[in-house]
Amino acid sequence: MPQVVIVVPCYNEALRLPVVQFQEFLGKSRVRFVFVDDGSRDNTIERLEELRRGNEDRVTVLQSPRNQGKAAAVRQGVTFALEHGAGQVDNQVEDYVGYWDADLATPLDAIPQFMSVFRGKPGLDMVFGSRVKLLGRHVERRASRHYLGRVFATVVSIMLRLPIYDTQCGAKIFRVSPETRDLWAEPFRTKWIFDVELLARYIRRVGSSDSAAQRIYEFPLDAWQDVGGSKVKALDFLIAFRDVLRIYWKYMRTI
Repeated sequence: MPQVVIVVPCYNEALRLPVVQFQEFLGKSRVRFVFVDDGSRDNTIERLEELRRGNEDRVTVLQSPRNQGKAAAVRQGVTFALEHGAGQVDNQVEDYVGYWDADLATPLDAIPQFMSVFRGKPGLDMVFGSRVKLLGRHVERRASRHYLGRVFATVVSIMLRLPIYDTQCGAKIFRVSPETRDLWAEPFRTKWIFDVELLARYIRRVGSSDSAAQRIYEFPLDAWQDVGGSKVKALDFLIAFRDVLRIYWKYMRTI
């Protein structure tokens, strides 16, 4: 079985962290978790330590002394995972690392679904969750967030020259390879849309948007629920559009 390590960034999640759901998933899977407490001011760390008790071999808790933002927290967790075993090939078994939102807007049961995609498509480097509201699926998202998200995704798709539907879903898994390891080497220039920056880095790494498109798979989620208490505010969307220009200027204009 491949090793799967999921990084979960946490900031003031004491009231939203579904400890029981994480515990139940740990009881029926072999997935490892790295939780990053990103300078929380509530008792998030106590909740994480509660989750770690009895699961010390599968749950790691990292604590940042100050709030650094989701991008830096995810990078801290992924870097830790890569430095502590993820990607060490043993008997040709590949490893995978990803990140997941702490509120479990995307249920943890999507993880084995993502892994099934990797098994069926060996050439993939990435599988991303995609919040597509289709018949038979339960995707609950506020209308304002949905329409802003569609405008943003269209702009990003044009900029990256990549037909991606949903860049900002907080459920992503990467096959550990030389190409994906390099994506985490430097701090991100953006705070919230580091997902877009990851894609731009990957396109630059593999040489073209067409090459990247052959190695990325968007998985339409069976379920996704907009959980209250999100840290993303309306102003962040305006900042995000500015950051798209910064990403284009740094990574894409010469490709």
